[in-house]
Amino acid sequence: MKKMINLAGLAALSTLALASAGVHAQQTIRMGALTTLEGPFAQAGQDGLRGVELALEEAGYKVAGKKIELIKESSNAKPDVAVARTRKLIEQDKVDFVVGPLSGGEGLAVKDYANTVPGKTFLNGTSGAQDTTLRNPAPNFFRFSTDGAQWQAGLGSYAYDVKKYRNIAVISEDYSFPYSQVMGFQLEYCARGGKIAQKNWVPLGTKDYTSVIARLPQDVDAVYVLLGGSDAVNFFTQYYQSGGKANIIGGSVTVDQNVLSTKGAFRNKMIGLISAGPIADANPDPKWVAFVDAYKKKFPDGFSSPSLFAHGYYVNTKAALLALEQVKGDLSDNQQKFQKALASLTLDSPTGKVVLDENRQAIADNYVTEVVQGSNGSFQNKLVKTAKAVPQSLGLPRDAFLKLGSASRDNPACTAQ
Repeated sequence: MKKMINLAGLAALSTLALASAGVHAQQTIRMGALTTLEGPFAQAGQDGLRGVELALEEAGYKVAGKKIELIKESSNAKPDVAVARTRKLIEQDKVDFVVGPLSGGEGLAVKDYANTVPGKTFLNGTSGAQDTTLRNPAPNFFRFSTDGAQWQAGLGSYAYDVKKYRNIAVISEDYSFPYSQVMGFQLEYCARGGKIAQKNWVPLGTKDYTSVIARLPQDVDAVYVLLGGSDAVNFFTQYYQSGGKANIIGGSVTVDQNVLSTKGAFRNKMIGLISAGPIADANPDPKWVAFVDAYKKKFPDGFSSPSLFAHGYYVNTKAALLALEQVKGDLSDNQQKFQKALASLTLDSPTGKVVLDENRQAIADNYVTEVVQGSNGSFQNKLVKTAKAVPQSLGLPRDAFLKLGSASRDNPACTAQ
């Protein structure tokens, strides 16, 4: 009898210990951050991590009284690698949710993986391919950052109406994100009667642009350049060394701080270059100014102004924290309460209000910019026009927009409407 009592006591203590461990485990929420820290977008990925860390520091690495543990993973802008690293975060590191990835093709692949693990939650980093959310969206994938086509809202009309560019050539990286950018630009520019004389598609990570530069027509009003990171630096260096003199229209990542902060004589040639994207470095809005100040204080070794990658990762991390606070950190029931809170969230971001559409895709403001040199010598994007509350269908009825088909090298065609 005494032995039985002792065994019963041990069992009770074991039960209490397990219960205590369970309670303890619930006091920590594990967050995965997937960024691109290898290849041409390595600097962009590092700034994306700064955005994550800034949002978490503002919250004191806690939400609803629970500690947040951050686990970082690196990709290289390749979809298969992004999925492998995301799978590691979910299956080995046992994170509760993931913020990322950074690049377009990566986002499409991670979205497909998200469909296989409905009990986990995924928030975009800055991946800008349209179809990450536009077609066959995953119910547990949320994008509080706008997509590549939305990032061009206002630019096509500005190029045609204000700059009077009537005929242009295109040089672009050859994957899903730039396809979305070209679509967003074309829908405005070509509808007004603008013409595209030539399109040139190059592999991500191209280092030698001499043959492409030689093919560019000389009689165009501008060249629309959709290259990011080291690709953009290599192109501009070689273009201006070859004597290139065309006006330049930039994609969103073409004139981001990842490029403008790079040392090189080519930067002086970029003054006056127009672009568009989810941020404007020289935006006088007090919320943006406060965000820039907080970024510079925490990261004195960062850029002179946060890049769109820092902004995108910050916004998506902030959304996760707010939704977690709403549900008091409760991630039971396959995270359904958490995902419902995200879907209905209104986020007051450094660049204005963000709400999600029925596909859990951001509707937010977009900014047309022009490169200027500040009084301190740094190069910035000055705000010249704001496109308000841009939806993913870019003002078209959703059914009509979907009928255009997925953005690709040749779709949509450049035709006047």
